Amino acid sequence: MAEAKAQATTEAPKPEVPKPDEPTTPLQELWATARSHTHPEVWGVTLADPATHIPSQIVLQKYLNANDGDVVKARDQLTKTLDWRAKLQPLQLIKKSYNKAKFEGLGYVTKYADSEEKADDPESREIFTWNIYGGVKSIDETFGNLEEFINWRVALMELAVQELALPAATRPITADSDPYKIYQVHDYKSISFLRQSPSVKAASTETIKVFATAYPELLKEKFFVNVPVIMGFMYGLMKLFVAAKTIKKFHPMSNGGALSKEFAESKVPGLGEKLPAEYGGKGADLKTQGKEPLIE
Repeated sequence: MAEAKAQATTEAPKPEVPKPDEPTTPLQELWATARSHTHPEVWGVTLADPATHIPSQIVLQKYLNANDGDVVKARDQLTKTLDWRAKLQPLQLIKKSYNKAKFEGLGYVTKYADSEEKADDPESREIFTWNIYGGVKSIDETFGNLEEFINWRVALMELAVQELALPAATRPITADSDPYKIYQVHDYKSISFLRQSPSVKAASTETIKVFATAYPELLKEKFFVNVPVIMGFMYGLMKLFVAAKTIKKFHPMSNGGALSKEFAESKVPGLGEKLPAEYGGKGADLKTQGKEPLIE
């Protein structure tokens, strides 16, 4: 009898079974965080249970991927994103018009696919954003109002995210496989402003901070073309706010005409030739083949 009692007291405690409403996976933990927030949307996706809603799985998995699977950090970043989107309302910024004198021709989005039939297939298309900073006519006009500049820059990014068509996505992503990403090109050809400009530095710093927090794992690769030596200060700023693994995706190039050669292994055959001629391709110029935020 005593032996039976002793045996009973030494038995290992049984693991607690999670209650039905408790998160049981990292994705479910992020979903619980999202569900408790007042803002319901990220990148055009109205968040829902990732177990049954693939667009939400993609969004939440990107936050996990950006933080190497660290749920605590991913939850913090997701909360900051939801706070920011609730305040700024990026989807509304796409509908706004921006000053023509300040922003015309400074940013475009292009999409390339093997064929029209495959334009919506994430495995058969490439999305680009183009920032033509060499086209800035006046530093004070374009960068002088920081809020206005950030709104325009976010509108450009949201246009590119729309091209990913995340709300209609049907394929989940993993830590190793994610076709829902965007190329970025920053062109500094004929640039005339110097690093000492406080308005340029303020705009650069704020843009880098916003994008590092609110758009994780959307960058495929970033090309800085026609880069003058004086712009080296940009890399110093990026290292302060951008993850080391993201910095590895950055490619400075002194000759923008060589850009087309960088895409020989793209999932879109002949992608390099589809780029505008000034970037080494045979395609139309950006104004013809791209779209930009509304201007007036």
